[in-house]
Amino acid sequence: MSIGNAEWSRLPAERMSLLTKVARMYHEQHIRQPEIAQRLHISQSRVSRLLKEAVNLGVVRTIVVTPPGVHSQLEDAIRDRYGLADVVVGGDDSEGSAPDDNALLATLGSAGAAYLETTLSEKDDIGVSSWSSTLLAVVDAMTPQRTRLARTAVQLLGGVGDPSVQVKATHLTDRLARVTGATARYFPAPGIVARKSVRDALLEDPYVSEVASAWDGLSVALVGIGSLQPSPLLQSSGNAISEKDQGSLRELGAVGDVCLHFFDAGGALVDSELEERVIGISATQLRAIPRTIGIAGGARKVDAIRAAALGRWIDVLITDVDTARRLVG
Repeated sequence: MSIGNAEWSRLPAERMSLLTKVARMYHEQHIRQPEIAQRLHISQSRVSRLLKEAVNLGVVRTIVVTPPGVHSQLEDAIRDRYGLADVVVGGDDSEGSAPDDNALLATLGSAGAAYLETTLSEKDDIGVSSWSSTLLAVVDAMTPQRTRLARTAVQLLGGVGDPSVQVKATHLTDRLARVTGATARYFPAPGIVARKSVRDALLEDPYVSEVASAWDGLSVALVGIGSLQPSPLLQSSGNAISEKDQGSLRELGAVGDVCLHFFDAGGALVDSELEERVIGISATQLRAIPRTIGIAGGARKVDAIRAAALGRWIDVLITDVDTARRLVG
């Protein structure tokens, strides 16, 4: 783009006068293009060309002022570094002050809710991963809409850990369906079983297989990003994988997971025995979903989030400002 008096002086004064007049009418006086054309007795297509020329010459210059609490440059830096489709960063601008767990959940919940309410459509079929305090914070922060935001909400993974808390996976799907106006489809199975043969048998159940067949048609997946070491809350709830499985995964270099598909620091799927005991959406099916939204934050999850982005396990990342700075640091 050429900007400045040197370029302007090469054009006839009459032309500069006309395009400046058109630019002022449109940008300052907020007159619509058809009315400008009528007032000046020129065609609307010429008005459009003059406006474009005014921008190219620097007669019109657009300046975007970033409000406090908006992190556009940080979002762009993460998006470009990791090749993501979109990034949303929530939280305040306090350098070096990582939020506590409650504040982190509030930040992620608010940012995730705003993103979903803005980008979901009534034709979307959403897959949602198993119980997660982060995802629950998101759906709890969403406001039920007058118009439907999604067609179906489908559970992607059975409940994990203590059977008494596995119902939380169903609760998450139910809550998401309620706030989006979608039809809920639950996955009535445990997330991890003792043997591959048990998994295969459960997948043959007609109701289980019917829900699983819906995974191939999903347009959106809403997932948490797990670190290998579960949070104290997750560990105490009994809703986490066993210490034995954690040790085996750690020896294989695993740093995190999405829907219990564990990957190493580069994002490559770890070839573990656990992979054959998980009852849920396959890695291939998950990767085939057009838009996978990963919501996670906190220092404990930085390595897992980075690996999930590098491995293309997610297309969209929603995180907090402290985690975002660590991802580009």
